Amino acid sequence: MSIEHIFDSASSVMTVVSFITFAGICAWAWSTRKQQDFAQAAQLPFMEEVRHEEKRDV
Repeated sequence: MSIEHIFDSASSVMTVVSFITFAGICAWAWSTRKQQDFAQAAQLPFMEEVRHEEKRDV
């Protein structure tokens, strides 16, 4: 077994592990249990803008 064969095998394993990790993150992000949390997080920049506007009015 040459060193080049070991590096080729390690590269293939890392590609598969990276793909599985990516698919897991996508499944986690699109899961129905997390949708409400992400919807609230998506509104945070707009909530900060409203707070700044409220401070200006006071």
